[in-house]
Amino acid sequence: MADEKEPVTIKKYANRRLYNTGTSTYVTLEDLAVMVKNGEDFVVYDAKTSEDITRSVLAQIIFEQENKEGQSLLPIAFLRQLIRFYGDSMQMMVPRFLEQSMQSLTSQQGKFREQISQAFGGVGGFGPMEDHVRRNMEMFEKTFAMFAPPFVRGAKSDEGKPSGDKPQSAGEMDDLKRQLDEMQKRLDKLGGKE
Repeated sequence: MADEKEPVTIKKYANRRLYNTGTSTYVTLEDLAVMVKNGEDFVVYDAKTSEDITRSVLAQIIFEQENKEGQSLLPIAFLRQLIRFYGDSMQMMVPRFLEQSMQSLTSQQGKFREQISQAFGGVGGFGPMEDHVRRNMEMFEKTFAMFAPPFVRGAKSDEGKPSGDKPQSAGEMDDLKRQLDEMQKRLDKLGGKE
């Protein structure tokens, strides 16, 4: 038999403070948001009337999250449509529909993350993408080294000789020009995508 944990009881006092009876500590809305994210169930009661106010506290947490910069999840059109459903004959169907939609989204979330991971070549990193970025960085370093002032070029080159001591051959210059052209084409291509 599966042991279902009882939800934690939170009491809200007249001074608007929230008290977690499970830990015997005062908590904030942010603490309750963390509990939700961690999958911990709780019920909030008004300390004076014993009325269940869980829904309004959860709505308040959503309101707080929506007001954080870059945190909003609810599009304005969705919020307007939701308001329109209050008092409408469809109002009774909306909660069940939203609940089923969220359950579906949650179940698909794991599959989506797995597909993204496979697309980028593994769980720990981005595989081919990392290799591509590394090659581009090497090319940038070589290109910028070519334009370095003479006193900087005095550093050792790949062959162990001071790179500022020997002139560039025509073939090396052509190769560098070709690499610069390729980089420019890539940059133009990237700029066109954004």
